[in-house]
Amino acid sequence: MPSKTTTRKARQDLREGKSPSTAAGEFVREEIEHVREGKHGARSPKQAIAIGLSEARRAGIPLKPRGKSARKRSTTGRKRKTSPSPRRAAAARKALKREPHRTVSRRALSRQARSAARSRRKSR
Repeated sequence: MPSKTTTRKARQDLREGKSPSTAAGEFVREEIEHVREGKHGARSPKQAIAIGLSEARRAGIPLKPRGKSARKRSTTGRKRKTSPSPRRAAAARKALKREPHRTVSRRALSRQARSAARSRRKSR
């Protein structure tokens, strides 16, 4: 669940006329911080970015649906299951702490940005 400040900043960006992807950047930034703190686990920078964009979509930021298969699917929401037991939640937190934090280091994010830019250049 994104923090209220992140949602507020994203809404502010939209009010200022910035693009939805810029507003979604707030959610991605928050997700990267979570991975660095060990709250969430991500095996790659791409995964951390995808989680952030997913959070933005759930918060109502008007982003394009991901991929062709997702566009075909309807936008029905999934029901939330009951929260796991305290012991299970603690085990999950412990497992996330063991996940690598360097997946969202400055170096890793820089490498990801460069490769994404390179692929955009080819598609023109």
